[in-house]
Amino acid sequence: MIQCPKCRQVETIMKAGFVRGNQRFLCKECTYYFTLPNPDHQKKKRKRHQTTIIDIAQELGVSNSTVSRALHGHPDINPNTRKAILEKAQELDYQPNQLAHSLVKSRTETVGILVPEFMTQFFPNIIVGAQKVLTQEGYHLIIMQSDESYETEVSNTKALLANRVDGLLASMSHETNNYDHFRVFEKRDIPVVYFNRVSDELGSHKVVVNDYRGAFAAVEHLIENGYRRIAHLGGPPNLLISQERLRGYCDALQKHGFPILPELIIHGDLTVQKARIYAGHFLDMAVPPDAIFAVNDPTAIEIIVLARSKGLHIPEDLGVVGFSDDSIAAHIGTGLTTVKQPTTHIGEAAARMILRLMEGEDELDTPETIVLDAQLIVRGSSARVKEQLPESLKLSGSSGS
Repeated sequence: MIQCPKCRQVETIMKAGFVRGNQRFLCKECTYYFTLPNPDHQKKKRKRHQTTIIDIAQELGVSNSTVSRALHGHPDINPNTRKAILEKAQELDYQPNQLAHSLVKSRTETVGILVPEFMTQFFPNIIVGAQKVLTQEGYHLIIMQSDESYETEVSNTKALLANRVDGLLASMSHETNNYDHFRVFEKRDIPVVYFNRVSDELGSHKVVVNDYRGAFAAVEHLIENGYRRIAHLGGPPNLLISQERLRGYCDALQKHGFPILPELIIHGDLTVQKARIYAGHFLDMAVPPDAIFAVNDPTAIEIIVLARSKGLHIPEDLGVVGFSDDSIAAHIGTGLTTVKQPTTHIGEAAARMILRLMEGEDELDTPETIVLDAQLIVRGSSARVKEQLPESLKLSGSSGS
């Protein structure tokens, strides 16, 4: 029975629709509109109760401190009491308050890892290596991805700071030219280890691959297989990987007497869209290159796909070498020649370094750079031999044409 809250009439009440999920009523006697709470609606809005130490203590009739000591493994608890507390905690789905625990210890036992993309297996493999090492030491990972965006990268670092990470592993986006968002970690004494995509402007700890030697070996391999007009589709010039791979390309050409031709060098942005455009520029030149050394495998794959669409044969008309050895590299045609990077080892080395920094070991006060070896993997995309070359291309290494 519903009563009008204004005139107290009962018989004159009629339904008048709903307001925000509650039934609306009209009193015909005094023309007063009113609503009554919907019990089901109110029930849905109630917050879920998180089981606490107090709940367990009340259930078992013991003190809060007894429950706390049992849950933290203190030895001064009766075994039967400990057993009962642990069973009740499981029954009530008790989850420790990690935030409160972190505030007490001034540590969260979490490490942030920031990567630029998940499009290939390169960065996920690094994360696997880092997680393996950090998990063994009781740390958790917060994984963030910038999607090659500087703005997203900045936002990600702010989120990691808000989550009070104890350390950061970071690989930069291709857009990153300002490093103030990383310097905030330094100001707060939060250690940072950069990997793969790093900058010399930040005097911090790094884990990188020997990009120079990898690039040198790739270009020398092309020369030894008879290619004479070798182009380089590189990466953003602000990244150290781009600088070192370009340096290896140039030094290999110079070693064998070839000139460095500016028209055969393009700096890309590590996106497949731009790779396609720049590869098209190379292939449409009046005198196109007969080989291209690409900054990474996705770029190399775009070059191969575009070359085939133009009727070129790989490796007879065009040799292609990539960098990183993505999982798909072995399955492109007769396979993509590439420089293999030890991705899992990169993650492991970066994780071990951040652990030492978080523990405050004195010997790491001076920034350290760990350089891992790369390995040239030869496949069908560069397997042209001199005997198969047209006469016009059977030139000495010193000709440079």
